[in-house]
Amino acid sequence: MSVTTTPVGQVNPVLRAAPAPPAEAAAYFRASLAFHTDVSDVAGALAADGDPGFVLVDCRSTESWDQGHVPGARHLPTALIPERAGELLDPAVPVVTYCWGPGCNGATRAALALAELGYPVKEMLGGFEYWVREGFEFETWQGTERRAADPLTAPVDAADCGC
Repeated sequence: MSVTTTPVGQVNPVLRAAPAPPAEAAAYFRASLAFHTDVSDVAGALAADGDPGFVLVDCRSTESWDQGHVPGARHLPTALIPERAGELLDPAVPVVTYCWGPGCNGATRAALALAELGYPVKEMLGGFEYWVREGFEFETWQGTERRAADPLTAPVDAADCGC
């Protein structure tokens, strides 16, 4: 593969570090899917009839939980995972963690804490922010709400994004 250069002879910043060989890229992306899921897939699994096969855990503070959370999620702040996970979660059932959104690594810290305790775990990319931005229903201390989907995060005239 040749490296693309800019008109002034500098290496294109996208290709400054060459793409990984296809087999390595496939292994990386396959592994990534073992660790992450997204808001739309979680919403679809929760909306389907029957048991989704996982437990959704909101790992934020009580004040954040009260401000808004995914219906059906369990509230388990990250700091309380070591002492409370055993009473709230079944170690045989996969856990999906979420926090505020892409700018927060709280779900990652919660997933690490749960994995270290022996729980199978994934992180929901986008967190609560993208749950709301994609137009899914959420609960607050005042009741249930739903906002219109943000057209920058969810399709306006389609059932799904097609990805």
